[in-house]
Amino acid sequence: MRTPFVAGNWKMNKTIAETRELVAAMKTGLSGVGSVEKVLCPPFMALAAASELLKDSGIGLGAQNLHWEEKGAFTGEVAPGMVKELCSYVILGHSERRAYFGETDEIVNRKLI
Repeated sequence: MRTPFVAGNWKMNKTIAETRELVAAMKTGLSGVGSVEKVLCPPFMALAAASELLKDSGIGLGAQNLHWEEKGAFTGEVAPGMVKELCSYVILGHSERRAYFGETDEIVNRKLI
């Protein structure tokens, strides 16, 4: 039987300091939730702070997106290797990325590593 999976992201909200507060509160609140794989996906700027707080917590860390290229002149994008340094998960194909940025199945498939 598969373990249920629950991921939460807070989009383009929360500063790094606010992320620290939120993650600390979520760790406490989620500590009693068992039999579920739990993942938090903060904005890119807060990934390092969240990573520190989530160590040994049983809560995974994910990014909200990534670019398909490993490096290059892609201002504002984040490469898979950069994400992999901190995260075990990444949200791809989100409805907002499709609606606001025109991402298609083809683009999402290029991001799969």
